[in-house]
Amino acid sequence: MNELKEKARALIDEFKGKNYIYGIDCLERIGELSAPLGKKVLLVTNLQRRDPNSYQNIFESLVDSGLEIAGPFPSAQPNSPKEDVSRIKEEILREKPDFVLVASGGSGIDATKAAVVLAILDGDIEDYFGIGKVTEKLAAEGKKLLPCVAVQTASGSSAHLTKYSNITDLKTNQKKIIVDEAVIPPRALFDYGLTKSMSTSFTSDGAFDGLAHCLEVYYGASPESFEKAQEIALTGIELIVSSIEKAAAEPFDIEAREALGLGTDLGGYAIMVGGTNGAHLTSFSLVDILSHGRACALLNPYYTVFFASSIQKQLKKLAHLFSKYSLIDESSLSLDGQKLGLAVAKALIALSKRVDYPTTLGEIEGMSKAHIERALQGAKNPQLETKLKNMPVPMTSDMVDEYMKPILEAALNGDFSLIKTL
Repeated sequence: MNELKEKARALIDEFKGKNYIYGIDCLERIGELSAPLGKKVLLVTNLQRRDPNSYQNIFESLVDSGLEIAGPFPSAQPNSPKEDVSRIKEEILREKPDFVLVASGGSGIDATKAAVVLAILDGDIEDYFGIGKVTEKLAAEGKKLLPCVAVQTASGSSAHLTKYSNITDLKTNQKKIIVDEAVIPPRALFDYGLTKSMSTSFTSDGAFDGLAHCLEVYYGASPESFEKAQEIALTGIELIVSSIEKAAAEPFDIEAREALGLGTDLGGYAIMVGGTNGAHLTSFSLVDILSHGRACALLNPYYTVFFASSIQKQLKKLAHLFSKYSLIDESSLSLDGQKLGLAVAKALIALSKRVDYPTTLGEIEGMSKAHIERALQGAKNPQLETKLKNMPVPMTSDMVDEYMKPILEAALNGDFSLIKTL
């Protein structure tokens, strides 16, 4: 495990350099990390409720570094609702800080990244969904975003490291995404000890989100990025698979917490090398009935079978990795084609069962045909087309009903035979 962690640290250092502080007992360095960005900081966080001691450490570190603090102002609800983005934007406009610091999980970080965009560029959040829309408008108006420093408090989304901001419209229960280099936090910190205050379900949700980042990028990796994506993904997946049960069962086991933190951070590196695809895309339409990580955990086995013929090299590597943790029978290692895809899919399901996760959509309270229809319509939205293009079996919007619908119907009752392959 130590060798695996060292490999992860080398990859993360390669990815982020000196602008990212991470590890155990590093929270008090937030002041030194932030101070060069200005004198007045607007603080967005709910950490004072979940972990008052850690909140106090952040506050004191900022004060000791000579910073004037506006706030704290409340962070966002799960899935970063538009309303929270608007509220945080208004606080930024009123307080006029030199920079913003958000100490939160992924939802709070995503909402704050988007709020900074609106505070500087105005307009409607819908204007910025898709690829590069923020950079385009910044260039046209000759503006720069306020720096947004991110203190991650949960192993999962890796929002503190990436160019993504996922925002939800609660009226339609549809999530959409900003993809733009401009929203990458210029400085970030993640003390993995902060995750000890995560609940069991939150821990598992975050772990499966990080695993999905690694897995989906690995599945869809281009020939140019394949070797790097493979190195990142297999390291991240193994760290998560090896530690998820212990971290969920024993929240104060710092070794397991560190492994999850490193693994999910590698998920962040993965989605900067490549992009997520099927499971993430469908999860965006299930926000009213499933947490994001849980949705990805449930859906990825079914997309694995759909992709199987195009990802044989990846499946071979994953099968060997999963066999180390008794998730797949050694007799399955000689399989190929669709049978290998099914074996890896069942290994993913076995991992979900180890943490008492549902493995079919039919088990989810509130699941309906309307959710499948919403997911199909969401997949056809031009603002989300990157997810279709990132698939190892790329789809166009006119293929969604024919090929994606059977995947979701298979996920409804666990019947892999319903999946129609290209």
